Amino acid sequence: MGDKVRNLSRGAALRAPLHRRLYDWVLSWAESPWGTVALFVLAFAESSFFPIPPDPLLMALALGKRVRSLFYATVCSIGSVLGGIGGYAIGALAWDVFRNFAFTYLFSEQTFNTVRSYYEQYNFWVVFTAGFTPIPFKVITVSGGVFGVNFALFVLGAAVSRSARFFLVAGLIYRYGPPIRAFIDRYFNTLTLIFAVLLILGFIVFKFVL
Repeated sequence: MGDKVRNLSRGAALRAPLHRRLYDWVLSWAESPWGTVALFVLAFAESSFFPIPPDPLLMALALGKRVRSLFYATVCSIGSVLGGIGGYAIGALAWDVFRNFAFTYLFSEQTFNTVRSYYEQYNFWVVFTAGFTPIPFKVITVSGGVFGVNFALFVLGAAVSRSARFFLVAGLIYRYGPPIRAFIDRYFNTLTLIFAVLLILGFIVFKFVL
C-alpha cells in the first residue's frame, strides 16, 4: 500500500503549479482578523472540493499565536471532519453532477479507481490512513459516499486521523516555535506516514492483545 500512497501524493504534486495563487491567497488570511473563521472554512472545503490543504494556514496562525496552537488545531479538525461528511454526501447523493468537475480539477479518474480498489481491500483503514497522510482527503471522502462505505466507520476514521494530523502540526509549533517550521515543511509527509503506521499498530494491539 505504501507505493500506491506515494504515487497518489506524487500525482497531487504534479497539479500543484496550477494552485500557487490559491496557496498564496490562503496564507494571506493569517494576517486577517477572520483567520480562525477562514481556517474552519478552508478545512471544511478542502475535505470535499477545495484543492489547497489547511495545513499552511494552520501553521501560520499557530506561529502567530503559539498559545492558541491547540485551539487552531481543534478548529481545523472540526472543520475537516464536517467537510468530510459533506464530501461523503456529495459522493452518495450528487456524484453524477459532481463527477466532471472532480475529474477535471481535483483528482484523476485513475486515482479514483485506485481508491476504489483500496476500499475493496482495506475499508476503514483507507479513511484512517488518508486522513493522516499526504493523500488528497477529498478523493477519499467523495469516493466513500460513492462506494457506500459504512458511515459510522467513515466518521470515526476521519475524526481520529484528521485530529491526529492537525494536532501533530500544532503541537510541534506550540513546543518548538518558528524553528520547527522548516522541519515540518521538509519532513511532514514522512512524519505522517510514520505516525499513521504507529496508530494502526496501536489499534491492532488494542484489538488482539488487550
